[in-house]
Amino acid sequence: MSHRILVIYGSYRSDRMGIRLADYLVERLSERGDAAELIDAKAIGLPMLDRMYKEYPRGEAPPAMEALAEKIRQADAFLFVTGEYNWGIQPGLKNLTDHFLEEWFWRPAAIASYSAGRLSGARSNSAWHATLSEMGMVVISSTLTVGPISATLDAEGQPIGDAGKALERAFGRFADDLAWWTEAAKAQRARKSPPY
Repeated sequence: MSHRILVIYGSYRSDRMGIRLADYLVERLSERGDAAELIDAKAIGLPMLDRMYKEYPRGEAPPAMEALAEKIRQADAFLFVTGEYNWGIQPGLKNLTDHFLEEWFWRPAAIASYSAGRLSGARSNSAWHATLSEMGMVVISSTLTVGPISATLDAEGQPIGDAGKALERAFGRFADDLAWWTEAAKAQRARKSPPY
């Protein structure tokens, strides 16, 4: 069964390494038959949060925000690709995410983190769990942590070396977990309307 999955990436740095992981995930999910789409916060270019999407009168949100809101509403699941900045959440990804709220509700979210070091963004990965849960998503228990990213994926997002082999081994379980929760959430939404 094909799922519509948004792979959401938030680095604004000029020498972005995490895009390798985002591209890898889109490719691997697509190979499994999912309709995976990269949502690149830098490319979309939403401003620093002033007004949430829901705070605009109907039809008056900026075009990029309106288009993204529709993609979020149509998605079956989300995969957040996050770097770690000073032990915390990546600001560009958080800013994009905060523009929306109800649009995220009642769908599963997965987290894949990365860093230049051996901790692989694990602290950011952990911090995202509470944030995404608060925003109405069911965060799956499986995660991916990738680091050092430059020793795991090449510039085209292809696995390299032993770290790349480890990522390939971990991806299957991660994707299976996301697929299970995606199907469960779709079935429940079809059976019964969300409570609010």
